Amino acid sequence: MDRIHIEDLEVYAFHGVNPQEKDMGQKFLISLELFLDLNEAGESDDLSKTINYAELCSKVEEEFKKDKYDLIEKAAQKLGEFILLNYNSVKKVIVEVKKPWAPIGKPLKYASVFIERGWHTAYVALGSNLGVKEDNLLNAIKFIKDNPLCRVLKVSKFYETKPVGYTNQDNFLNGACMIKTILSPQKLLEFLMYIEKMLKRERIIRWGPRTIDLDIIFYDNLIFSDDELVIPHPRMHERIFVLEPLNDIAPYFVHPIYSKTVSDLMNNIRG
Repeated sequence: MDRIHIEDLEVYAFHGVNPQEKDMGQKFLISLELFLDLNEAGESDDLSKTINYAELCSKVEEEFKKDKYDLIEKAAQKLGEFILLNYNSVKKVIVEVKKPWAPIGKPLKYASVFIERGWHTAYVALGSNLGVKEDNLLNAIKFIKDNPLCRVLKVSKFYETKPVGYTNQDNFLNGACMIKTILSPQKLLEFLMYIEKMLKRERIIRWGPRTIDLDIIFYDNLIFSDDELVIPHPRMHERIFVLEPLNDIAPYFVHPIYSKTVSDLMNNIRG
């Protein structure tokens, strides 16, 4: 992927753990590497098809000075988010923040943090069988849309399906959405659990009735597992109520473990 590189933009700002750093301020050096497609700019020689470096540096300086943080880690994180949210053509950004006057009582050239942030594509399954089911699904999607770190790209049709596991309950209404997000898988999970809480989900019976159920099915082509999260979802390939709506929005997405498309996985279940 093409890149734009800005090295050691000098900004005087007020970040630091020590009170004097927030009162007196100090010099910081900011380096940026922006990943984007520069083909159109290269062919057209048109400034509007790329990123204006002068404008970028001015906005980065303004953003960096807007608040006072204890940690340059936080300052770098906010810069990364700012660039991704305000420059639609940027797919990924690397931010380095150097602190040449770091008050550590030892001679050094600088202390710095170096972070990499970018947009990711995730697929989320939605289900509800309590209350007004369609409203629950639509409200969950609205919560996602309202988060500035997420963008809803596609939404499936909704399908009524019979319950699985615990069958003594009402039918479900299921759907899926494709989102673009800056959130890590763990942070996305936390956000989806927050939505479930806001929509009054109660975890009483495993696979029991619920106002809303939100599951991460895919996150890019990531294969990941810890105590709280498994990606891809470990049972999605067995569940028609996940595959059918997912097939509406991503029929040719290839499962990173089974190497089959969503469409093929759905047809395997249907026989």
